Amino acid sequence: MSNPEYSPVRESPVPMSECGAALAIEQVPDRWTWLILREMLYGVSRFADIQADIGIPKSVLSGRLAQIVENGLAKKKAYRDGSSRTRHAYVLTQKGRELAPVILALMQWGDKHIKNGESALELTDKRSGNPVKIGIVPKGGALPLRWLTFAPVRKENESKGGD
Repeated sequence: MSNPEYSPVRESPVPMSECGAALAIEQVPDRWTWLILREMLYGVSRFADIQADIGIPKSVLSGRLAQIVENGLAKKKAYRDGSSRTRHAYVLTQKGRELAPVILALMQWGDKHIKNGESALELTDKRSGNPVKIGIVPKGGALPLRWLTFAPVRKENESKGGD
């Protein structure tokens, strides 16, 4: 496959019906779905917490969560928070967790091109403590998600205890 930047082509080498990217976009079709998956990746799993974090209308969140569960990206997990009413948390499935590199790559791209290199989240290898970034790696060379730590980036003035 050639790079269109260097040698223009008239049509895509892969039909839409056979393209993994096109088919994936059908599973995760809009901004709200991506933001909900981002919340779940960070460990936010309760309806009210997701709703409060991203400011999504309850009816929209309910529909998107149903679609996410139907597509096999998350599963419902029953819990009780002291009341007699059973509620559901939403937990990523393996299929959903495998979207982590996509979400993290979007974050990395946004930090670089929209936030002028500033990041609000630092990714580190739990074993070594070394920072990591998303990239294209040789087959079998990727760092498993379980080896990552997500931590807010501390601004210099925050670490010194003031302004």
